[in-house]
Amino acid sequence: MTHYGCQLMAEKMSKVLMRRPADSLRQADQQVWHYNHLFDAEKAIQQYDAFTQLILDTGCDIVWMEDNNDGLCDAMFTRDASLITKAGAIPLKMGKSLRTPEPELHKQTYDKLGIPILGQLTGEAKIEGGDTIWLNEHTLLVGMGFRSNQAGVDQLNALLNPNDIQVLGFDMPYWSGKEACLHLMSVISPLTENKYLVHPPLIPARLWQLLEDQGIEFVIAPEDEFTASFGLNLNVLPTSPDQCIMIEGFPKTKQRMEDHGVTVHVFEGDALCMACEGGPTCLTNPILREAN
Repeated sequence: MTHYGCQLMAEKMSKVLMRRPADSLRQADQQVWHYNHLFDAEKAIQQYDAFTQLILDTGCDIVWMEDNNDGLCDAMFTRDASLITKAGAIPLKMGKSLRTPEPELHKQTYDKLGIPILGQLTGEAKIEGGDTIWLNEHTLLVGMGFRSNQAGVDQLNALLNPNDIQVLGFDMPYWSGKEACLHLMSVISPLTENKYLVHPPLIPARLWQLLEDQGIEFVIAPEDEFTASFGLNLNVLPTSPDQCIMIEGFPKTKQRMEDHGVTVHVFEGDALCMACEGGPTCLTNPILREAN
């Protein structure tokens, strides 16, 4: 029975890699890690536990990585440090230098799970998982900005083309600069394999045209809630088609999704997600999603 392989974005998530925040977050230097005024470590940990329960309620199995007080505060955002395919896993290379050790932690975890490693990025290549979206099982989209680059796209193609996967890169806008975290998944969140929650002003035009050509249905998120949430109203996690988790406090975005047939579950995420620039998709790295 298959126990890994994730080349889809919204089919049922049955196994996921997560890391519960603990002492590393409690001891985080807010300025060094670029956490904003909403940050409260103890509250963030409580909010993470509530989020975890929503994951468990879906029947999904969680593979845990331990904190071990290693000082890697952002490692709770497991989406960014590796990519999992049906052929195996690829530890990535982080655009945020403080996160450099994280891919090796993922590699060690996959070794323990018996998931083969397809290869690793080298040299100047950078890819963070938040910049990756599976358009379909054979096409991986990558947003190239301050966290991911063309060299990373080229190396992913070298690793994935032999497995019938093409990687397409799209330039992301400057938005609010190098220190902010504008991932591709900051502006696009799949709700099903052909229905996306989107923030059009920050989507590359060439990518928008590709999505239109593919017949993707767009659910447009409200501009004011995108601004108020630091973009995290877009960061919604599909646990299965038309079932998703988002942070609470953005009722218009939630209503837009519900109007398009999506069931939305919410959790409080100001101290965890809005403070630390990462939402429910960032907190999870699906190991296995399979179409019914």
